[in-house]
Amino acid sequence: MTRSLSVLLASLSLATFAGSAVAANYGQVLAERSAVSFVSKQMGVEVGGSFGKFDASLQFDPASPEQGRARLEIELASIDAGSKDANDEVVGKAWFNVKEHPRATFESTAVKALGGNRFEVTGQLTIKGRTRPATAPFTFREDGGNGVFEGEFTLKRLDFAIGEGMWSDVGVVADEVKVRFNVVAAAAR
Repeated sequence: MTRSLSVLLASLSLATFAGSAVAANYGQVLAERSAVSFVSKQMGVEVGGSFGKFDASLQFDPASPEQGRARLEIELASIDAGSKDANDEVVGKAWFNVKEHPRATFESTAVKALGGNRFEVTGQLTIKGRTRPATAPFTFREDGGNGVFEGEFTLKRLDFAIGEGMWSDVGVVADEVKVRFNVVAAAAR
């Protein structure tokens, strides 16, 4: 639930990252080498999870990060929230409602260099039929001809109606969810 939203945001943010001192255009996301995870708090205890399936498109030239763009779609039913019971619960109507909203999407609107190997991607995140602006800082580095985008940001699950009814009590499940991402993309040849 909260973790799933975090993972989604993280995946979206990673797909959008751009920037590096190396002159290459990174455009093919290597999903099998990439990961989106999240951490939320339930009754004060950190609980983590991840998403197993996502599609991403990315265009990034470190020499022109402001030209970067990305789109990410996460299959919400691919969540791993730590147990079968938790997975079954978070795909339901009160959490992600995957029957009506099977995917979360992120579409970038801007990428900004922050100095060094640090960047920030901004865009529109849509989860459960609600669209909100989202911003995620990230770092970029080259590794063996691939670009590696790593970052973390916090989202508020209630902005997306994730955890309705009795689950909207932030004393039980915190509103804030940390989304962490590690996206690997191949350079265009």
